[in-house]
Amino acid sequence: MAVPKRKQSKARRDKRRSSTWKLALPTLARCKKCGAMILAHRVCKKCGAYDGEVVVPQDTTPAN
Repeated sequence: MAVPKRKQSKARRDKRRSSTWKLALPTLARCKKCGAMILAHRVCKKCGAYDGEVVVPQDTTPAN
């Protein structure tokens, strides 16, 4: 059985281990109502729709 001659440094070991931990981009979907990009299976922040139906009514009056 092969045995390493020298101990591998922590920097080399951790560099190899960290290469597999990459962040994945969240999958975005288009809102069926307004066409905005949203996270899948979430209520649209722009129009308040989920699966093509308005679930959260949006206030159209200005806040001033």
